[in-house]
Amino acid sequence: MINILSAGSLSLILSMLGTPWLIRLLREKQFGQFIREDGPTTHHVKRGTPTMGGVIIVGSVVIAYAVTHLVRWQAPSVSGLLVLGLAVSMGFLGFLDDWSKISKERSLGLTPRGKLIGQFTIGGVFAFLALNFPDERGLTPASPAISFLRDIPALTMPLLIAIPVIIFLIAAWSNAVNLTDGLDGLAAGTATLVFAAYTLVNIWQFNQWCSRASTAGPRCYEVRDPNDLAVIAIAFAGACFGFLWWNARPAKIFMGDTGSMAIGAALAGLSVTTRTELLLVILGLLFVIEVGSVALQVSYFKATKGKRIFKMSPIHHHFEIIGWEEVTVVIRFWIIAGLCVALGLGIFYAEWVVGQ
Repeated sequence: MINILSAGSLSLILSMLGTPWLIRLLREKQFGQFIREDGPTTHHVKRGTPTMGGVIIVGSVVIAYAVTHLVRWQAPSVSGLLVLGLAVSMGFLGFLDDWSKISKERSLGLTPRGKLIGQFTIGGVFAFLALNFPDERGLTPASPAISFLRDIPALTMPLLIAIPVIIFLIAAWSNAVNLTDGLDGLAAGTATLVFAAYTLVNIWQFNQWCSRASTAGPRCYEVRDPNDLAVIAIAFAGACFGFLWWNARPAKIFMGDTGSMAIGAALAGLSVTTRTELLLVILGLLFVIEVGSVALQVSYFKATKGKRIFKMSPIHHHFEIIGWEEVTVVIRFWIIAGLCVALGLGIFYAEWVVGQ
């Protein structure tokens, strides 16, 4: 437990204290955000706000994870390194996207095809590695089975299907968080809640871990490295929370694709390594609603040859256009996110209790 608390505290401090330094650096380099011309007019004042703040989020997590293990002379786990490597790699892809926007002085970065190729490549490497490296019990970081609260053995997939499914999850969650990152503090606050939930999930899985023969019961969890994954989860929660201090309205810095894509990938990685892929749909339902609103808008627009369901998508812009203040949208969406997290954790705990 000490390593978990230490990682969260250190990541929070690094993010909160390091973000002002990054803001000054980005302003000196004139690395500012470009705003969509067709977006809400209230967003035009945000033009030039420093972006690529995700660098400090990812950096804080990496440093906190490394220091926590060095201080305790504890080797990192395979699962922890894979999730961390996934987040860093996807964050670097997002950095290239942000850099493209800044260098070209427009709100569009990498081409959709280029971004997807990068996401599929990174996701493919993660999926392949995660389905290898078994421990002494034969457990690999990821499982080829479809999972909700734990593996569903009857729904075990062959590797040729399991790998594409994991790749899809990584790309989907990266894009979902990316689309949600459109209002000051919305993505950072929501991600903090979901990462905090995964910290609790991993702590509970560690306490009821099948590898702990002394405490393992009939409903123990067959996972690879729950304690180390809790360190990753709380480090991300702390980093996002510290960043939120500066990202809340009026935002002094944006996380950019560097942060949103890394956060989405980390959530997907945690869901895969904890065998809770479908549970993440509930915990992160706000992200699902955001990306779903875009899919609905585009599909309906094409099917009706120009008609729209929402004033603008993602859905948070719809509420802005109909008159809600930005801070009102953010707080109400945080409330929705909190309710979803509470529901997901309740279901997770209830499944174990009922099964005893």
